[in-house]
Amino acid sequence: MKGWWGRILWVDLSSGDVRVWEYPREWALDYIGGRGFAARILWEFMPPGADPLGPDNLLVFAGGPLSGSAVNAGKIVVAAKSPLTGGYGDGNIGSLFATNLRKAGFDGVVIRGVARRPSYIYIENGRGYVLPAEALWGTTAGVCERRIKDVYGKSSGVICIGPAGENLVKYSVVLSQEGRAGGRPGMGAVMGSKRLKAIVAIGDMEPPLAEPREVKRLFTESAKDIKGKEGYPFWVRQGTMMTIEWSQNASVLPSYNFREGVFEYWRMIDGYSMEAAKVAQRSCPICVMPCGNVVRDYEGALAELDYENVAMLGSNLGIGHLGYVSKLNRLADELGLDTISLGAVLGFAMEATERKLLRDGIEWGDHRRAEELVVDTAYRRGLGALLAEGVKRMSEKLGGGSHEWAMHVKGLEISAYDCHAAPAMALAYGTSPIGAHHKDAWIIAWEVRTGRFDYSEAKVDKLIEMQRIRGGIFETMVGCRFPWVELGFNLEWYLKVFKAATGYPITFDEYYEVADRIYTLIRALWIRELGGWSVEMDTPPARWFKEPLTKGPIAGSKLDYEKYLWMLRKYYEKRGWDKRGVPRESTLRRLKLEYTIQELSKHVNIQP
Repeated sequence: MKGWWGRILWVDLSSGDVRVWEYPREWALDYIGGRGFAARILWEFMPPGADPLGPDNLLVFAGGPLSGSAVNAGKIVVAAKSPLTGGYGDGNIGSLFATNLRKAGFDGVVIRGVARRPSYIYIENGRGYVLPAEALWGTTAGVCERRIKDVYGKSSGVICIGPAGENLVKYSVVLSQEGRAGGRPGMGAVMGSKRLKAIVAIGDMEPPLAEPREVKRLFTESAKDIKGKEGYPFWVRQGTMMTIEWSQNASVLPSYNFREGVFEYWRMIDGYSMEAAKVAQRSCPICVMPCGNVVRDYEGALAELDYENVAMLGSNLGIGHLGYVSKLNRLADELGLDTISLGAVLGFAMEATERKLLRDGIEWGDHRRAEELVVDTAYRRGLGALLAEGVKRMSEKLGGGSHEWAMHVKGLEISAYDCHAAPAMALAYGTSPIGAHHKDAWIIAWEVRTGRFDYSEAKVDKLIEMQRIRGGIFETMVGCRFPWVELGFNLEWYLKVFKAATGYPITFDEYYEVADRIYTLIRALWIRELGGWSVEMDTPPARWFKEPLTKGPIAGSKLDYEKYLWMLRKYYEKRGWDKRGVPRESTLRRLKLEYTIQELSKHVNIQP
């Protein structure tokens, strides 16, 4: 088998047992890697109904056949049952850990159990060890990584958690390289529940590529192609921060807990404001398209910015000062909080204060109180203990009709695009396999460009195509979408590298079938863990349907609920799922998922 090692490191923290597991060879082409391996492992080895913060939940880190070999493929997927949503959760993170794990001779790591004391895992050239981490427990993510690198060297790959993960904040993340973060649905909390502070990987083994010289040649040529694109110089200047201006002009910039799509102080937090404050740039390993723009916050400390965190911690909170937003972002990265969910939680708290549902809460735009609450959330102190639960649980506790403006889908807070006038993007949030996240289908730019107000079958087709590419190809190989999304980098490059790495000439149709298999398997996982399914699980919050925009060029816009449901039913039909959103038996068999049928039948009536 070329391209894959065929080996995953399996660690049981309860017993301290570490073993090398050779997974079935057919998994390679059926699931490719990354998200595909993660979903398959969770279905096979996690007991149904496992406590997300208990010993039976599995924490999976999985690379793909192109991890560490293709341009901008220095990434790895982290997945588990989510403590935030109760369903499947994952994210990807760019890190030296991703490239070093491959060089250490593994396609992934699976962790179960709970360590008796704070621990970390050390991996090097085909072996793994569980080591004590009391001296690291309680440190911020940056301090933890620096201390580990003082021992193992700057080239070591480190994944760790901050205090938020240790304290089981339900949207805590895993972190690396003082700005890389992944696993929005609480992967940091899962790691913390296992008393696992960090994982370190070192290796000097070469992955078993079919044509190593051809892989290297394609890397060089594709990197040259990316750097030659017309939009490349501006990307290097602003990265995703250019999206602030685009979102403002398109009336999709989330403002005041997604009440509006425009923000009066957007110029104060846009890409040009960032450029004026920029002092450095960071990137994932083997990246030729750096996106990490580093500025100094208003206290002079370094903070790494991108569009999502600036929009959610800026306009969504009514904060129009880049220095203030940068401080909030820095605190989140140090403490290990997801910046998107954090912005949604703070925005919800601000609105709850305005509506008198919270006493001693937080007013719109109050950055100092926001800073206090960020720290309190990470340590579960005072009001922070409520904020640590996420907007869904906050709404359930506060009541007062707040479920209509608790901005989440399936329990995961919505990322930074308002959808009052974007039905396809609303459907993308509704059907994302982890909850409301943009990474599986950033369809909004296409929708704004081609016609944002209609509800059409063409939009459903485009959404599924994007999910197959973004959530399928990129989440299994595992690589970065930015060259393709932002610069028009041709996807054919990835198929060429795949063939050179594995020896298998995969086609787009074959890859799309793999993607469909993974999406349907993840839906099966959700149904198994929740004990059923309903259309409401795939529907965005009521605010977008009931409260029209009051500002900007498209004031008065809102979503049409019945037309949205029509698109959702079309989506189910094209996916081979029934009108409830449950995969049909014929679909499960066609996608080689017949092994799920018996278990699913315990929870739902499966249609033919």
